[in-house]
Amino acid sequence: MRIYQILAILGSLALFGFVIDFVRRGLLKEKYSVLWLACSVAILILSAQKGLLDLLASYIGIAYAPSLLFLVAFLFILLIMLHFSVVISILHEKNKVLTQEITLLQEAVKRSGVTVFSDSVADSAPNAASSAANNKKKG
Repeated sequence: MRIYQILAILGSLALFGFVIDFVRRGLLKEKYSVLWLACSVAILILSAQKGLLDLLASYIGIAYAPSLLFLVAFLFILLIMLHFSVVISILHEKNKVLTQEITLLQEAVKRSGVTVFSDSVADSAPNAASSAANNKKKG
């Protein structure tokens, strides 16, 4: 077994272990871990089975078979980035709608004449600063 195979196997096992640990600790949701786990398993299979790696590399036309490992990893990372870009876009739209709804609710509360704590704090902050400046002038 060559050094690049050992490093690729260890790297894919480490990635698999990190993803499982992140899911276990609640740092990564299960639905987002699927692509990471698939990437680590694909790299593990390709790095453990040198014959399969050589066969796929020659079929695709890659002269140096270990380069296929990097290609597979790169393609999976592109897939993961695309997935997260979609998730971020959806969350951005949801955030925009929520911000607009909050603004409309704040305006409705102001028009109704109800005093809200956050409004009274915001309104009193400039008054507190000006009264502190007036106290300095007097003293």
